[in-house]
Amino acid sequence: MANQFDLDGAIRHFSELITEQQARAERIRNAEKPLDYTALSPLVIGVCGGDGIGPTITAESRRVLEFLLADEVAAGKIVFKNVDGLTIENRIRVGKAIPDEVLEELKTCHVILKGPTTTPQAGDGRPNIESANVAMRKALDLYANVRPVKVPSQGIDWTFFRENTEGSYAVGSRGYSPSDDLSVDFVVTTTGGTERIARLAFEYARANGKQRVAIVTKANVIKTTDGKFLNLCQKIAKDYPEIEVSDWYIDIMTAKLVDEKRRRDFQVLILPNLYGDILTDEAAEFQGGVGTAGSANIGSRYAMFEAIHGSAPRMVEEGRAIYADPCSMMRACVMLLNHIKRFDAAARLERALDRCMFTEKRITITGRSDGATTEEFADYVMENL
Repeated sequence: MANQFDLDGAIRHFSELITEQQARAERIRNAEKPLDYTALSPLVIGVCGGDGIGPTITAESRRVLEFLLADEVAAGKIVFKNVDGLTIENRIRVGKAIPDEVLEELKTCHVILKGPTTTPQAGDGRPNIESANVAMRKALDLYANVRPVKVPSQGIDWTFFRENTEGSYAVGSRGYSPSDDLSVDFVVTTTGGTERIARLAFEYARANGKQRVAIVTKANVIKTTDGKFLNLCQKIAKDYPEIEVSDWYIDIMTAKLVDEKRRRDFQVLILPNLYGDILTDEAAEFQGGVGTAGSANIGSRYAMFEAIHGSAPRMVEEGRAIYADPCSMMRACVMLLNHIKRFDAAARLERALDRCMFTEKRITITGRSDGATTEEFADYVMENL
């Protein structure tokens, strides 16, 4: 039987996607102004447990947050709200990355603390459902993924600003195979989407006394989309003349982060979506692994805070979920507290985590019964607040 080539179907499919992305680009231009979190009463913090070890590490992180914010919770100024239904079982049941009723609940919150979620992959026998993370970032327009990595003893103090709604992930589950010989996805870069992540990164650098910003692309090969990203970031950089700006290709940057002589030179990095996803996992290894790194997903109206690692289903299968490391979620809580302008509470939690993870280390998490449980480690952190 001849291999059929469906060119007309491909044209229709990609025409629809490109039309959608153009409409999204126009919506970015008319995005809401950022919320003033100090004026909200009550401020609603949504809590999603997610899958695998997610409910365990999220529950203990929430306990720490409630301890730090106890006075405002008692006064009704801050409310914690459980948002259930983001499990892989429920998402498969309804055939959606985020069930409609769950998304509506999320939209009633101002900030969200979210545990890791499982994403089906090719060959695992599950339906082709989009990542809940990717869907949430798009649905709530969480355009900036901010991931700090800090190892004082090695001179590492990096903050990554990963564009969160475009690039290779914009329509990652909606590629097309016009024949058995060919499958096609595509990369999305918009002017507004790039300008806002660049502006956020440079504003962060200026506000925090950072002297250097690196732009990371593969613009020498992926000339249209990565080239646009690089050119727009360089354009925004002109508004910040006091900051030293460099541009790097993703492959050499991956090498330079492990170069002891050069890695101390990097402070703030701006990256398209896929490169940021990969590079921040590499960077987290210096801090102790992906289990130690938190992540912020920032938009104009909503913000979501999470660990950068996955749901670790094997730990659950082996009965080790109670030993899961909550440091990633607690680092995310530091970012959440800073985002809602509770700076003193954020500083207290960061100091406690630094002490528990790097200096005192009276008890340790190993992921197994030879280390502390998640609950015991949370108690240890609260003792140090």
